[in-house]
Amino acid sequence: MKTDLEHYTVDQVLDGFVYNELEAKGLFGLAGRLTIQPEYQRHYIYGDGKRDVAVIDSLLKGYPLGLIYFNVNGDRLEVLDGQQRITSVGRFVTGKFAIKVDGKEQIFSSLSKDQQRKILDTRLDIYECQGTETEIKQWFQTINIAGVPLKAQELLNAIYSGPFVTKAKAEFSNSNNANMQKWRSYIKGDPKRQEILEVALDWVASPQARGIDAYLALHRQDQGITELKTYFTSVIDWVGGVFIRPPDKEMCGLEWGRLYELYHSNSYNVTELNKAVDDLRADPFVKYARGIYEYLLGGSKDTQLLDIRLFDDAIKRAAYEQQTQKAKAVGVSNCALCAHGDNANKTLIYALKEMDADHVRAWSKGGSTDLTNCEMLCAMHNRSKGNK
Repeated sequence: MKTDLEHYTVDQVLDGFVYNELEAKGLFGLAGRLTIQPEYQRHYIYGDGKRDVAVIDSLLKGYPLGLIYFNVNGDRLEVLDGQQRITSVGRFVTGKFAIKVDGKEQIFSSLSKDQQRKILDTRLDIYECQGTETEIKQWFQTINIAGVPLKAQELLNAIYSGPFVTKAKAEFSNSNNANMQKWRSYIKGDPKRQEILEVALDWVASPQARGIDAYLALHRQDQGITELKTYFTSVIDWVGGVFIRPPDKEMCGLEWGRLYELYHSNSYNVTELNKAVDDLRADPFVKYARGIYEYLLGGSKDTQLLDIRLFDDAIKRAAYEQQTQKAKAVGVSNCALCAHGDNANKTLIYALKEMDADHVRAWSKGGSTDLTNCEMLCAMHNRSKGNK
């Protein structure tokens, strides 16, 4: 790849700058010749009142902004690295945010003329790069190792940039999408960092036994995202249709795509299912609330999902009565370990309060916390048995 070092002032780079609030993009510069955020670039993430302010503070103090890289694309240029810095300066110069100067909030137009000129006249060191698409994107990944690391999906968007990624980002990476609040009840992540898009792609790709990488490669030149959008909507609507309640915080980030594939063909009594959610959330023995939803969808069989390790009093009493009746019938102790030993307690019948409930098959090894897996042991043997 060929590189040439060039120098532009901030004023030149920002000539024709427009910031799109809806798409979080700094669009053009150099009088329209420069594309500030080409499709392979991630969203603008410096607008947090810290990093964007730090960029302006650096300019006012005369600190260099570091090297910036432009890709030469015919007679046009596109920002290969530096779009966060350029967009921050452009947003400030066009009055999108303020900074503190001498203890006072100042927008660009309220700065002194000298301060304004100091920013606009700052010379930027810019390498203009020429190479193949593969070389440019490999270089893009390399130079983004430093700074704020690229997310995995941001890298994939760069590698497979094209009409499909453009439309997918417009749908799933737009924080102003009217559906975003609903989606984020079930999905963790920042849409601007492509984390909602990543989940959507994972959901649609997994049933096809493809990874996101392979799915994007297959659909890169598609002009629409119908399959992606339809599948994603189907999952979200299914969750909301089965659990007809305001989403609990524990529902956010569950593997809803996997659960949809496993259970969406099942029929449920929605009223009973949602009452069961309430009951389990109020149950002090349920230690892992996030497991409630998969537990119920799966037919209330896998108690491991709830992290229930303690037997309730009803199970203890039932197990005690069953063991004691059998023990008395054959003349041995109602503690299974005492009964099989050769000791003075071989025929001792313990009171319920003298015994502890134990898992026949250890909970840590998949044993359930129900009557079928409960045995009563004398306190001494229960302590000595441990997690066996």
